Amino acid sequence: MGARFVRGMVTLAGLVLAWALLVRLADLPHYILPGPERVALRLVDDWALLARHAGFTAAEIVLGLGLGTLCGGLAALALTASSAARRWLLPLLLASQAIPVFAIAPLLVLWLGYGMASKVAMATLIIFFPVTASFYDGLRRTDPGWLDLARTMGATPWTMLRHVRMPAALPALGSGLRMAAAVAPIGAVVGEWVGASAGLGYLMLHATARVQTDLTFAALFILALLAVGLWLLVDLIVRRALPWLPDSVMNKEETK
Repeated sequence: MGARFVRGMVTLAGLVLAWALLVRLADLPHYILPGPERVALRLVDDWALLARHAGFTAAEIVLGLGLGTLCGGLAALALTASSAARRWLLPLLLASQAIPVFAIAPLLVLWLGYGMASKVAMATLIIFFPVTASFYDGLRRTDPGWLDLARTMGATPWTMLRHVRMPAALPALGSGLRMAAAVAPIGAVVGEWVGASAGLGYLMLHATARVQTDLTFAALFILALLAVGLWLLVDLIVRRALPWLPDSVMNKEETK
């Protein structure tokens, strides 16, 4: 763990150094690409402003992740348990992914208003499909031998779903949750761009309009920290909840 943290810090330092060299050697004006020192100064000077807007965005992301996971899990269970749901619901799920996110956001703002509800709904819609697809894939790929054994023991379809299919599908659900955590900020920020009164997306939009590029970069930095922190938290929860799963990549990294 310590070695991976050191490597991450070295990589981050290298990126910041390359950024600073690019700004200096290309002689770029600060309103086009501010240097890292200007962004760091803005982070310190406007920390209260950034923290306030980050709180709104974090709440939208967490609520969207929770609702998207709940709805996606229920949809996957319905697709597994009912052939009628597979005939009618699955095509709708696939067709919904062909609609661009930016096309839905204005409608959600129109229906739900400029408050938090429309941003939570946006994040929920983005998270819903990865969770549904991964969990459903895990449910339908249960080892046939386990299902045959359950049938010989007189298990009902509901019992097999609860005690055989769902535990076997938990690793796939974990993968879907990791993916959902990575894309969750997209829905919240897109909703804030379309119409909001608070949030990091709202702050970035107005900072860019006022040519405060360093403030835009500071908000992006906070948003990246939120996304990485959320992914790490979800990954930790999944690994703690499924301790029996082997992780050869992580084990190999820890031995280095």
